Amino acid sequence: MNVDLSILHLILNASHVVQLIMASLLLVSLISWTRTFRKAVVLKHARREADAFEDKFWSGGDLTQLYTAITSRPHNRAGMEMIFESGFREFARLRQQHTAEPKAVLDGAQRAMRIALAREIDRLETNLPFLATVGSTSPYVGLFGTVWGIMNSFRALGNLKQATLGLVAPGIAEALIATAMGLFAAIPAVIAYNRFVNEVDRLESRYSNFLEEFSNILQRQAFK
Repeated sequence: MNVDLSILHLILNASHVVQLIMASLLLVSLISWTRTFRKAVVLKHARREADAFEDKFWSGGDLTQLYTAITSRPHNRAGMEMIFESGFREFARLRQQHTAEPKAVLDGAQRAMRIALAREIDRLETNLPFLATVGSTSPYVGLFGTVWGIMNSFRALGNLKQATLGLVAPGIAEALIATAMGLFAAIPAVIAYNRFVNEVDRLESRYSNFLEEFSNILQRQAFK
């Protein structure tokens, strides 16, 4: 007896529970890949923007002119630009209050920059928890589909007097597809998550270093 063991045939003839699990894993995988590509683009732009801003900042130009050039552009600021803008704006505002102590001016600018840094890191970490969840749970969801499929196969065999490999193979094969789909969804998500976490950590380190260096510059200006 010839048994059709093609993947499409096995999926179409699987139980409704296993088919639902397969469809869910496929949908999650597609969403995961979409968010992975989007996050890769976001982080790539963040690195480029950081490089471009550092070149401008350390070129020796006037900080007031740099602030004016940044705030005059219509697009939203992000990364180092946002940290610089927040700190310099608060520094200039507090210095206009002649009663403010230099230390209070510096502390206010640093608080503004730390808030901007936290917002930027929060933006960069968007969708990372989703990838972590997909990477950690998809294999178990696929395993559940496999266990359910194998359980149904053995239940069907219990009604037969004689079991053959041809009768057992389709049920087990369709059940194992669920595990394969779980791994297909999980492995790319785990790889993407680990890579993106590393890139976000490196960007956060660059932002934190810039915050400290800019604070030193503001400190010298505040205590003039």
